[in-house]
Amino acid sequence: MQLTLSTSAFLNDLQTAARVASTRSAVQALSGIQLHAGEGGAAELRATDMEVSLRLAIDATVERPGDVVLPARLLLDVVRSLPGPDVSISLRPVEQDVEIISASATFHLRTLRNDDFPHLPRPTGTNTISLATAPFIDTIARVSRSASRDETRPVLTGILVWASERDLRMVATDSYRLSVKTTTLEQGVSAPIEANVPARALAELVRLAGQSASESITIERSENQIVFSVERAVLSSRLIDGQFPNYQLLLPETAEHELRVHREELADVVRRVSLLAQKNAPLRLGFSDGQLVVSAHTPDVGEAREALPLPFAGEPFEIGFNAEFLRDGLESVDSEEVVIKLTGPLRPGLVESAEGDFVYLLMPIRLNT
Repeated sequence: MQLTLSTSAFLNDLQTAARVASTRSAVQALSGIQLHAGEGGAAELRATDMEVSLRLAIDATVERPGDVVLPARLLLDVVRSLPGPDVSISLRPVEQDVEIISASATFHLRTLRNDDFPHLPRPTGTNTISLATAPFIDTIARVSRSASRDETRPVLTGILVWASERDLRMVATDSYRLSVKTTTLEQGVSAPIEANVPARALAELVRLAGQSASESITIERSENQIVFSVERAVLSSRLIDGQFPNYQLLLPETAEHELRVHREELADVVRRVSLLAQKNAPLRLGFSDGQLVVSAHTPDVGEAREALPLPFAGEPFEIGFNAEFLRDGLESVDSEEVVIKLTGPLRPGLVESAEGDFVYLLMPIRLNT
């Protein structure tokens, strides 16, 4: 195998592929990146951790075809340090290493076992749908913060992706909060799809789409796998087994108080007062006639409070929320106004967009008065 590439372009592509390579597998080849040089002159980088996989087509001049697996982090560091505008990479089978030459610099890197590197999924062209990139990526961004990072409950580490006709909906929850975003598509999908996709895979898809000029994403769903194609990248992921929670049962149908407030104004108050909500101290929201008082108190640290005019009427009450979770909810809304729906200090609160296309449910924290 031998090929020549632009150093800067190769570095950018390596940084993308290295994020997918495994950092904790017992199989050494999974910590590497496979560099593929094809018979027809096509080349690509391949990486996987056996849950998420990536094929990334790269621009290279192939002088001799072949495959080689190199340690991802070391290869990335070497290419980052190269002095020349171009880099030549050649496999030396007898020495079992790869020679990397750029201007005056020469490196020899030992290869990893190519036979241990798995075959990665590629699109088959069946059971595919195409979606516009912008609304798909925006929908991921609105709900992804609510996905759980607790690997002991794997079903909650995913994002439920549902699309039918002209509706796209994504749902995520970590059992303390729940995000639901519904997007109307300008062009309908050819076939319905429902899948619980690892949030990590969708986060990587957001990065890939951000580096792409493609206006559409192609999605192919199989029994336990989903494959996304964006321009020159093919990202595949295992689907999460298990039943995703019936989120519709968690959303209250009615609320005692429904308040409209300027989103950025409330978010600014919450961000400021949250500075004093440390060591798991709750952020307190006190509602009384015509105003909301946001406060926080952390023993041995300090306290803060700020009042905000609010069209509240009724029996005063105070409710506590996790400060970070409330900030996330407010920052996930893309309308100027948010609708706050509350029933009482021990019932979940709702943060909704003014248009009603985004709903964020937040569990309260019991306050010690």
